[in-house]
Amino acid sequence: MATFAVSGATLGVARAAGGALPRSGSERRGGLDLPSLLLRKKDSSRAVLSCAAAPGKVLVPDGESDDLAATPAQPEELQVPEDIEEEMAEVNMTGGAAEKLESSEPTQGIAETITDGVTKGVKELVVGEKPQVVPKPGDGQKIYEIDPTLKDFRSHLDYRYSEYKRIRAAIDQHEGGLEVFSRGYEKLGFTRSAKGITYREWAPGAHSAALVGDFNNWNPNADTMTRDDYGVWEIFLPNNADGSPAIPHGSRVKIRMDTPSGVKDSISAWIKFSVQAPGEIPFNGIYYDPPEEEKYVFQHPQPKRPESLRIYESHIGMSSPEPKINSYANFRDEVLPRIKRLGYNAVQIMAIQEHSYYASFGYHVTNFFAPSSRFGTPEDLKSLIDRAHELGLLVLMDIVHSHSSNNTLDGLNGFDGTDTHYFHGGPRGHHWMWDSRLFNYGSWEVLRFLLSNARWWLEEYKFDGFRFDGVTSMMYTHHGLQMTFTGNYGEYFGFATDVDAVVYLMLVNDLIHGLYPDAVSIGEDVSGMPTFCIPVPDGGVGFDYRLHMAVADKWIELLKQSDESWKMGDIVHTLTNRRWLEKCVTYAESHDQALVGDKTIAFWLMDKDMYDFMALDRPSTPRIDRGIALHKMIRLVTMGLGGEGYLNFMGNEFGHPEWIDFPRGPQTLPTGKVLPGNNNSYDKCRRRFDLGDADFLRYRGMQEFDQAMQHLEEKYGFMTSEHQYVSRKHEEDKVIIFERGDLVFVFNFHWSNSFFDYRVGCSKPGKYKVALDSDDALFGGFSRLDHDVDYFTTEHPHDNRPRSFSVYTPSRTAVVYALTE
Repeated sequence: MATFAVSGATLGVARAAGGALPRSGSERRGGLDLPSLLLRKKDSSRAVLSCAAAPGKVLVPDGESDDLAATPAQPEELQVPEDIEEEMAEVNMTGGAAEKLESSEPTQGIAETITDGVTKGVKELVVGEKPQVVPKPGDGQKIYEIDPTLKDFRSHLDYRYSEYKRIRAAIDQHEGGLEVFSRGYEKLGFTRSAKGITYREWAPGAHSAALVGDFNNWNPNADTMTRDDYGVWEIFLPNNADGSPAIPHGSRVKIRMDTPSGVKDSISAWIKFSVQAPGEIPFNGIYYDPPEEEKYVFQHPQPKRPESLRIYESHIGMSSPEPKINSYANFRDEVLPRIKRLGYNAVQIMAIQEHSYYASFGYHVTNFFAPSSRFGTPEDLKSLIDRAHELGLLVLMDIVHSHSSNNTLDGLNGFDGTDTHYFHGGPRGHHWMWDSRLFNYGSWEVLRFLLSNARWWLEEYKFDGFRFDGVTSMMYTHHGLQMTFTGNYGEYFGFATDVDAVVYLMLVNDLIHGLYPDAVSIGEDVSGMPTFCIPVPDGGVGFDYRLHMAVADKWIELLKQSDESWKMGDIVHTLTNRRWLEKCVTYAESHDQALVGDKTIAFWLMDKDMYDFMALDRPSTPRIDRGIALHKMIRLVTMGLGGEGYLNFMGNEFGHPEWIDFPRGPQTLPTGKVLPGNNNSYDKCRRRFDLGDADFLRYRGMQEFDQAMQHLEEKYGFMTSEHQYVSRKHEEDKVIIFERGDLVFVFNFHWSNSFFDYRVGCSKPGKYKVALDSDDALFGGFSRLDHDVDYFTTEHPHDNRPRSFSVYTPSRTAVVYALTE
């Protein structure tokens, strides 16, 4: 493990980089025919620039300029305020050495001289549009009012916030602010103007570079690039004589570089689309710039953020009942209406960013700005999102900024032939468990890349927010591995904390909430980091929600025990053990529990009996009866007590049998051991929605219950109700009772005991009716309750509640009573 420098007495790891002179960075379904993207294009006739460009200059015909920026006539000296200059000593610029604070010969649109704190040219990128501004930082002190115990760690937290403010100040000073800085995709990668195409790539380790592709018959001598002082390679390709672009839409492109590791062809880090041709292993970058008539035009406004989130976690590829890779179009037409009918108000989509290895579940990203071509085109994805908005569904993206694929052919690893381009060098830059590369969040250009990436998906595709993957791994140098978090604050605020990474998370949340106030930001954190879901101006990390990951682990732990061993107090504690004023998204199980090597809750409960006893025309078994009953109870108590949001992985609502196993062949480990594959089968890489829909199978009852549960929350909003009170955790009776809003939840986990005239404490007087009954025959139950009965409260205190009413609570049931009068 690498050691870290600490400034003075402050706690934390090495500072994130500032910057001496930072570089600026009618409705249609369907889209482009994918096979056509793979066809080799003939070399287009176009004007060839024969002039030799001086270092740092752009190849632009005389009298023309790239419209992204205009080169200043006279470079001007950058004047930096003394307080900023002092803070920015020894900064890490563009992943390399510190640069002097002085202007240099500018490269067109990239290394512009900075005047009055705004990068020239950048401020002219969007003409006529109202500028968007991310609010200024606050004082970061409110966290101490919310949690006074944080004062014991003020040195670390104040240092963290000062680093965040320092980076914000540097971005404001030299890049025109976060709003401009986060539009790196308008400067880097391929951009098109009225006069031609500009391609720029940050690759400081490369000795030479050339743009190659179908358009120039992959000739590395045809379109050589020039390098500026900051390691950005650049070329301008003027339009053909007939006005058409030099690179046809849909043709293959790569950058060929002579690097310290040899000559290599790489896909642009900023590529917007990449495709793997049939029978080939490497992916190819695609120049994606469809004509106006082929571009999808959004028709529907984005929904407002709901008070409580009910998230349907999805994977496009495995969303078909058939053993195949599903498409964006099929998901749009078949799965989205199902999600809406089930009562969810948000769909969270995994594996959007391109990943060369399908079985990585989308978590080993190779092309960060490209939607996965396995499922269709970018226009198809836009159509899917627009349809979701039409249905009133938020669309959340499972975004991966915690690590990157170690793939050197298709991804960022070794992009410019060095180990330290986008990543830390040495062991700190490698995740030993995930076998992936770890970003250097202290690099200026890495900040530009990742912030622009988040902005890109929100801006271009209209995503409504993100679930950030692997945040625990980001925030600690030990990545949460072989580490048990006990809640001691010293575990969160010390030398093991990667302050650079935490500051990045603060910046990206600042960006998201500043420019898109209704956007949702969810962080996957298992550590319980304090301040995680407190706004950045108040001193927090800025997420809206934390994934309450401990709940799923608790259920697996309990399912390995006998029913008699279940502790009601333990269940309640796990579900309610979350930080004050920090919202959580809870779940009983997610995709993690469905993967091969693990078991879903349904499979833990019913195991092999699911193969033979789920048909209604056959007798059930005690295992099936127990499994169906507990499956419903576990999900409802999790939703009822676990947080302000709820998540379910697709198919688990009806107890999807078996596991997820991606198609794979045999694999030989470095030790020589051979792991058998599954003959590249898609049989267990799909979702059998037909099982949940079949009225002759018991899966249908579990699906109906989950649907009723979602609609109950929609009606009463109990997950975000202010009134919450747990009145009973009875270990002998195995009963849990709690109130949320105008609802009273009664759970009887006892395996055999049903209780008559069971007194239920409550706060609000009046008449209660059954609003949801897990024992209803519609849900696969035994109909032991009469739903026509009225339950009137009496002024009889019980369980520290001022009133109460009596109920019949059958064994292994969950019943929700609603106040009606």
